Amino acid sequence: MNNQQQSIPAEYISRIEIEALWGRKHIVWELRRDVNILSGVNGIGKSTILNKMASELAFLANQDDVAKDVKEVKINFFPADATMIGFDVIRSFDRPLFHSNLAEKMADKNVKTELDWQLYQLQRRYLDYQVNIGNRIIELLSSGDPDGQLKAAEVSYPKRRFQDLADELFADTGKKIIRSKNEIMFEQDGDELLPYKLSSGEKQLLVILLTVLVQDKQPCVLLMDEPEVSLHIEWQQRIIEIIREMNPYAQLILTTHSPAMVMGGWIDAVTEVTDITVV
Repeated sequence: MNNQQQSIPAEYISRIEIEALWGRKHIVWELRRDVNILSGVNGIGKSTILNKMASELAFLANQDDVAKDVKEVKINFFPADATMIGFDVIRSFDRPLFHSNLAEKMADKNVKTELDWQLYQLQRRYLDYQVNIGNRIIELLSSGDPDGQLKAAEVSYPKRRFQDLADELFADTGKKIIRSKNEIMFEQDGDELLPYKLSSGEKQLLVILLTVLVQDKQPCVLLMDEPEVSLHIEWQQRIIEIIREMNPYAQLILTTHSPAMVMGGWIDAVTEVTDITVV
């Protein structure tokens, strides 16, 4: 009998430490497994902390992609293998792609803003996701398992739930996802509508829903900076619960100014920047 204990891979970040933030402050933040909301007055550093985390995780995931700000401060994640967890960063602001030449290089000229760019990348991940679940469904249906059909229905359910949620949330404007297409397209008043033609709030909501769907219910860290931007207040009130429903294994780390974001019972998940700052 083998008495050696195998280590269990980390499924969430339990703590972060940022040394010498702005050259003078030390950040120590104990994180929850489910939802973590960073709050504070304007200019106190909420977005900076989140962006430092995102930059460091991106750097560690790809050593060739070195962001300048990664070297400015030292960031430690706990447990040690927490940096191996998959992660996604959702940007909320729908700014034009002025700061890069992406717009000129894009084959799809409908991609003109930062949210468009996120949707363009997610379209590709969505296609991969569909191939993966399609292969799993075929394997289950051909396995001879008497419960194969039931299990196949369970595998396909998250995609159907995503489509139902999108239709429900966009119902006021009459938009519905065209379910016969592999890529994301909408129908409105008999016309087909590219996702890039949605309003900023609708694009932002779609980015969130798609990002969580393609995580395929795997342990993942989801970083969001002020996700309430452009979102209707009813969407703000529901968004955390929707994310938790679509992927209960995702750890949410977000900043916000909106009381509506915590109205669903998440007041205990709120941390003030001043409470995690050591001068």
